[in-house]
This record gives sequence, structure tokens and C-alpha cells, in this order.
Amino acid sequence: MDKPVLAATLSILGTKLSDDEKKLFEQFNPLGVTLFAKNIESKQQLKKLTQEIRDVCGRNDVLIAIDQEGGRVRRLREPEFRSYASQIDLGKTEKYFGFEKTLETVRNHALLIAQDLLECGINWNYAPCLDIAYPETSDVLKSRCFGNDEKKIALLGKAAIDAYLASTICPCIKHIPGHGRANVDPHLQLPILENSLSELKKDFYPFRFNRHAPAGMTAHIVIREVDDKHPVTQSKIAIDKIIRGEIGFDGFLISDSINMNALKGSISDRALACLEAGCDAVCYCYGDIGEMTDFCKRCPVLTDKSRIRLAKIENIFKNKPQIQEYNKLEEDYARVCGSIEKYDDKYDATETLRLMEKIKLQEN
Repeated sequence: MDKPVLAATLSILGTKLSDDEKKLFEQFNPLGVTLFAKNIESKQQLKKLTQEIRDVCGRNDVLIAIDQEGGRVRRLREPEFRSYASQIDLGKTEKYFGFEKTLETVRNHALLIAQDLLECGINWNYAPCLDIAYPETSDVLKSRCFGNDEKKIALLGKAAIDAYLASTICPCIKHIPGHGRANVDPHLQLPILENSLSELKKDFYPFRFNRHAPAGMTAHIVIREVDDKHPVTQSKIAIDKIIRGEIGFDGFLISDSINMNALKGSISDRALACLEAGCDAVCYCYGDIGEMTDFCKRCPVLTDKSRIRLAKIENIFKNKPQIQEYNKLEEDYARVCGSIEKYDDKYDATETLRLMEKIKLQEN
């Protein structure tokens, strides 16, 4: 019988596993590991690290995840990796080249990212972002949206999803059921939406259109009309009624980072609340070995229903990647993305999370 899998992706502090991290992974068999820029110093080192994680966990299908959206949110950076446009810049290419070319460029964007990930042993990307950009959208998110037109976002999102699947990378749509109306950063505080459900149907549309995606990430937002006490991530009402109900998403549902200040309580309490609400797994991002050990002792394993959803993702990894003419794709992608006026993005969510992590580790 397969060893039970912990309902969580964990994280590590450095560019290789410490002895304590190895023991933890061997003991608790986490669903996967989320990697950040601090874990990457070169392509060769990253290949060794991802293989080390697989060896320690004893599973070739362990999820090795990363945020490689493009723009500011990219963990794999130059000079060893390609430069990638933000999603808002990808959406803006329509003004210059027309929508069909934008679709092709988004597809190429995902195919090229997928090639980078496959070369390094990464099999899961927390992308694409299907949120809608509004005037009030927090700077943490605005550059990560394809634009304001929900139908356009839905189609561009599908192009990215299909490209990742063709490359045997699991895409993870985010942030369900829609984070665009939040005017505060959930890394720092909990966004609360006063909008009616009829207003929010626009925000739900890109997710409903792509409801058959294999994986999705929740939004740390309160929708008062549905549940005025809990963020969606920890709300059984919101997950059942909106995500699984109105949107119709039945893929693998993982929480956004449980380390964000939008959630309250101990890490274990946060995780349990997410899982009890209906998330299949939680995402832990700080790499604090003491905190992870306590958290793992309390965190349950995947349920049977979650294992069924996970099996569909594991089947993606068994497929053969479709061969692409990457040099041609890269040339065309660079030409299109290099010909547009870039979005002036001054907010770095990665730095915010790293600062929070640093403060947390100093406190301990």
C-alpha cells in the first residue's frame, strides 16, 4: 500500500536539503515542496535539488512547485533562464498585434516557461492568474492580471493551461474565486469584499470557463454576502457554494500561502481550518523547521477524494511532452513582448513575503 501523503506542500531554507529537512520529509511524506528564489543559485544546482527532494520523499511524482508567472513574479531569473513578461503586458499585446497574436504569445509564454521547468525537474507552476484588474486592485496583484475583460482573461488563461498540459506541467489557476477587487495585500492584511454575488459573477467567469483545470489556488478574501466571518480559503460555505458550486471547479484545491497575515492563529490552526473548509492541501512557505515539524504532526494526510483529484495530476506527468521548435517560439515571443510599452510595476510581492519570513525567523 502506498504511504499516506501529507496534505501540504512544504518549503526549505537553502539550496540543498538540510539533515533536519531530510528527516522531516522522510517521516511525513509531504505532498510536495514549493521553491523560491532563495533555493536557486544555478540551473545545475536546481536539477540536483529537485532530484534530492524526489529521492528523500521516495516518490517520482512528488509535487515540486514554483511561482513562475512572469514579470516580477518569477523565481527562475536571468542570466541562466529566459526573461518573461508579466501577464498584464501579455494582455496589452492585443493593442499592438491583435487578439489572435496575443493568444499565440500567451501560449508561447507558457511553453517556454514549461521547458525551463522541465529541464530543472519542476512539475507544477502556480499559474496562470485569472484575476481581473480593476482600478482598485492592490498593486500586489494588478500586474499579474491579463486585464479587465473577463472573457479575454478566460481565453488567455485557457491558452496557458493547455500549453502547460501539453508540456506535462501541472498549471494551477489562481486565485479562486477572484482576487481582483481586493484593495489590500493579503500578505499584510485580510481583504474584505462588500460586493454582491451578482457583481462578482464577472470575477467568477474566468474560473468557471476554466473549471476543468487540474489544480487551483484559493483566495484569502472575505466575501461578506457568503461568509462574513471567514476568508474563502477557510470557509466551507464559500468553497462549497462558490468554488465547487457556482464555479463548478472539481480539480485539486490548494490554499494560498498559510503564512500570510490575512490568516490568523498558529500555522497548525490555519492549516486545519483550510482543510476542514474543503481545501485538498495547504501551502506552507517559510521553511522554519521547528514550525514545520509542529505543523506536520497535526496536519492530516490527503483524503480519498483528494487522492482521486491528485491522481489526475499524476497522470499529466506520465504523458510525453509535445515537441516544440523552441528557438522559433523564443524569437517570436521576444519580438512581440519587446515591442510594447511595459507596465510600471513597483510592488514586489516576493520581497514582501521574504521580509515577513525574515522577521518570523528572527523572532524564533
